[in-house]
Amino acid sequence: MKKMRVHHFAEMKARGEKITMLTAYDFPTAAIFDAAGVDMLLVGDSLGNAMLGLPTTIPVTLDQMVTATRAVSTGATRAFIVGDLPFGSYEASPAQCHASAVRLIKEGGASAVKFEGGAHLAEHVALLTRSGIPVVGHLGFTPQSENTLGGKRIQGRGDGAVEKLLADATSLQDAGAFAVVLEMVPAPVAAEVTAALRIPTIGIGAGVDCDGQVLVWTDIAGLGDWSPSFAKRYADIGAALQRAAEEYVAEVRSAAFPDPEHSFEK
Repeated sequence: MKKMRVHHFAEMKARGEKITMLTAYDFPTAAIFDAAGVDMLLVGDSLGNAMLGLPTTIPVTLDQMVTATRAVSTGATRAFIVGDLPFGSYEASPAQCHASAVRLIKEGGASAVKFEGGAHLAEHVALLTRSGIPVVGHLGFTPQSENTLGGKRIQGRGDGAVEKLLADATSLQDAGAFAVVLEMVPAPVAAEVTAALRIPTIGIGAGVDCDGQVLVWTDIAGLGDWSPSFAKRYADIGAALQRAAEEYVAEVRSAAFPDPEHSFEK
């Protein structure tokens, strides 16, 4: 299948064709999701919550993101790879953002980068796009700002909130971003933003009218004890994996494994 590129997503929006995105953090899951036909793989800083057991994304480092992105980009051949810039790696200046993004592209093999924030980061977006680095924006609930936002709270409500969200999205678009993630935004608000933008919106807890959807893969697969209310579980991989481990433990303890079929008898 043909490798996904930036222009394909603009064409999909124009056709009204939904864009699919999942997170991935390693080689085997990237290969599986790529084979399943997922359009974009997001190497998210949700690595911290989903893989490292951290309470937030804030402690995730750029080095960790580079390593995970390299594994994912090695595992996928068709999907478009987007690497997250973690907290502290881009906010200080456009130059800092550029240096961090270059690492995800050169060392990690990403096709694009994503970072959180609106109009105040337009210069960051512009510098990256001028340098040939595609950018995905991220608005609504921005996990790296959880301490400022007062926790995991729905955004886009209250006086002026819709107007600000639309202004931020438009600023990112005008600066050169080719897509924007809308997280935990009321569905009618996300629909309004989606209709106003030329670039695709990717929703997560933002309703069906976004141009595409993204979820954390461990949420759809039933790994872990908690998933957000907007995530749908499509499998119970956690229970299946536990059963396999329990069976392995029992067979080793009873000397049923390794059996002759799984041994070199001669």
